[in-house]
Amino acid sequence: METVIKCLIFFHAVAGTIALLGGLVALLAQKGGKKHKKFGIVFYYAMITSGFSAMFISVLPNHENAFLFAIGIFSIYFVLAGYRTLKFKNQAPTSIDKIISCIMIFAGLGMIFLPIILQQQINIVLAIFGLIGSSFAFRDLVVFRKPELLKQKWLKLHLGKMTGGYISATTAFLVVNQFIPGIYAWFAPGLIGGFYIAFWIRKINKKPNAL
Repeated sequence: METVIKCLIFFHAVAGTIALLGGLVALLAQKGGKKHKKFGIVFYYAMITSGFSAMFISVLPNHENAFLFAIGIFSIYFVLAGYRTLKFKNQAPTSIDKIISCIMIFAGLGMIFLPIILQQQINIVLAIFGLIGSSFAFRDLVVFRKPELLKQKWLKLHLGKMTGGYISATTAFLVVNQFIPGIYAWFAPGLIGGFYIAFWIRKINKKPNAL
């Protein structure tokens, strides 16, 4: 059994590495260009694979890991929702989009309240991821009721969600491998990613038809 788990961990690590490299190329490439689209697809499928494998590994005997499970859900939601925003340019959200958001809301609430119910204490890591994820998902449901607004904001939503997925993957990589000491590993990816998102949203606002 342990040998199988080690193979799964290796598979997860390979998928995560591909996601990090593919996502980096997509982030740096010209937006809307062939390279951006190609490596964006690589990032998407690698992240989905990495996220599901992380969730599966995190519930196996002797490998229980609440942080890994939360990162898995968080990453899957952001890249899946981010990829589907591409459709909003020409069509309204479907029931699938609403289901994705609802699952994230319930999962996020579970991350916040289950540790309190079962262990009589707050798990800070799960609570933060749960609060962020459920907040984004709730906002999705609100915006879904305004299809015309989505047609105007789909690019910003795509940018924010996909970059958010990359931030979560980078955070997991730094925390697990301890390349950056202490609390810096938790906040550095989000800080850098936040500046990146702000830069591109400002650029989109100045030239809405440039991308």
